[in-house]
Amino acid sequence: MIIMTPRFFSNLILAVFLTLFSATTLAQRDFSNVEIIAHHVAGNVYYLEGAGGNIGVSVGEDGIVMIDDQFAPLTDRIVAAIRELSDSEIRFLINTHVHGDHTGGNENMGRMGVLILARDEVRVRLAAQAPADALPVLTYSESITIHLNGEEVFAFPVPPAHTDGDSFIHFRDSDVIHAGDVFRTTAFPVIDTNNGGTLDGTLQALALLSGTAGPETKILPGHGGVSTRLDVIAFRDMILDVKAKVEPLVAAGNSYEQVAASNPTADYNAQYGDPDRFLRAVYTQLGGELE
Repeated sequence: MIIMTPRFFSNLILAVFLTLFSATTLAQRDFSNVEIIAHHVAGNVYYLEGAGGNIGVSVGEDGIVMIDDQFAPLTDRIVAAIRELSDSEIRFLINTHVHGDHTGGNENMGRMGVLILARDEVRVRLAAQAPADALPVLTYSESITIHLNGEEVFAFPVPPAHTDGDSFIHFRDSDVIHAGDVFRTTAFPVIDTNNGGTLDGTLQALALLSGTAGPETKILPGHGGVSTRLDVIAFRDMILDVKAKVEPLVAAGNSYEQVAASNPTADYNAQYGDPDRFLRAVYTQLGGELE
């Protein structure tokens, strides 16, 4: 039974507002000046920079594997950028998670006949908001491997971190891992609790990422530049440090405003920017209640 408290109604109103705001923002956003830029990472693997999450691309004579697809208005430019790399068929698209800046082109790609793959949780969440052509047609709960172009494309689920449907994709022969939005270099972590993300899962997933990567592995974040396992370890250590500072404050009964005023992210704000969303997630995940 759901108890209809004032907090319940305020959270419900906020969720509806954010959904409508996101749809309106996308409809009003001007993509006309967005340029899709291809960067070589290693071996057969490139990534495309544009607007939204980094797109991973494995190219070769057997076909192309894409990781994520940014926004629908960019599909033609994304495909054109891929064609500059290879004229092979785009055969597979793997979604790292549900968010629209990574799945917004799904419907277009699906209509092109590209086979879309993702975790079970991603299909469930997309089905509530997207047309049938945008949905993954092959879902997995365990790891899955695509063998193409002499490359093992190994996609595997991770603990609920950024969302509850996160996957890492390891291009084993090129030794490149696409980490989706569990790891980013441009901002503090986004722990999307509305889509099943968790603080502890984020830490576990980052530990898995650093443990899977070797010293020469190239790691492609959801947002930002190509990184190494040492960058991932530093990112995880930052989260652990903030958690260690916030936890006793929550245990002592401090409000979110009091915790924020103590500035537990002070050492990292210059690098990662505004900490509010991240700090709110840490606060609530440690048991604090927002008023």
